[in-house]
Amino acid sequence: MKTENEERAGLLYGIGAYGMWGLVPLFWPLLKPAGSVEILAHRMVWSLVFVGIALLAVRRWGWVRELVRSPRKLGMITVAAAVITVNWGLYIWSVNTGHVVEASLGYFINPLVTIALGVLVLQERLRPAQWAAVGIGFAAVLVLAIGYGQPPWISLTLAFSFALYGLVKKKVNIGGLESLAAETAVQFLPALAYLVWLGGQGTLAFGSHGAGHTALLTATGIVTAVPLVCFGAAAIRVPLSTLGLLQYLAPTFQFLLGVLYFHEEMPPERWAGFSLVWLALTILTWDALRTARRSRAAMETAKAAAEAATEPAGPAEDEGAAGPAGAAAPSPAPARQAL
Repeated sequence: MKTENEERAGLLYGIGAYGMWGLVPLFWPLLKPAGSVEILAHRMVWSLVFVGIALLAVRRWGWVRELVRSPRKLGMITVAAAVITVNWGLYIWSVNTGHVVEASLGYFINPLVTIALGVLVLQERLRPAQWAAVGIGFAAVLVLAIGYGQPPWISLTLAFSFALYGLVKKKVNIGGLESLAAETAVQFLPALAYLVWLGGQGTLAFGSHGAGHTALLTATGIVTAVPLVCFGAAAIRVPLSTLGLLQYLAPTFQFLLGVLYFHEEMPPERWAGFSLVWLALTILTWDALRTARRSRAAMETAKAAAEAATEPAGPAEDEGAAGPAGAAAPSPAPARQAL
């Protein structure tokens, strides 16, 4: 049983993780004049350095042997690395070119895309409320596509790439730090080669704009890994339903930053599309909470019934029913009432 203090700590870790992910649009513009691809390359290189140091500190290396012996898992890690490269690169570019609101939409619709992938890839069956949420989400994309004059490609690419990344990670099933270490190990050499090439061309921003800028580029590893560590700490302390609610903090913060801080435009059709997405997420969240509550009640009832079935029979209190030896005859034990 998790203590109240553990759950409180888990909630704080979760808020910290999603809060940092939500505020990260404030960080990427600080790295200019480095281009988006150079920032992405630094993120890959320094993330591996930071995660490697963290793994050395906690002495968790046993997973490496198991991973190397499994070509299937290695292949999946490579796919995960490729998919998250697209996600990271597009997100950095979106923030640094004034598309924060559209990027936030990608993470708002990500749960809907994840559900759709579950149906298409894993053959999962949806409840009626989930079908309704997916349908409303599809209508939102249509509204936004009509408003933009084209589909919201940034949002859709971010949503599908992150949903696919989650699907692959589910199949690989290794810890957060370990997974990030493996993925950035795959990314490391191409990223380092690109930075060396930029240096040969004389266009490398690293080290060319002062010690502060260099330190910020190095900090991309910390910015990547710290929220993931907090998320891992939250995941083992709070229920999945709580994490499901906390995940909306990140795109909410991103949306508010896009509108209030970066002053991006919000024409009526964009408000209409976002409103439909929020409606879909409200339905999805309500259905998830209702299902979780019913599942807990069913488990408690089953547990109580199992305990009642295994409870030993007690001695009878009817002295007139004594057997030949003068002992009281046993009577059936009463069933324990489920509270």
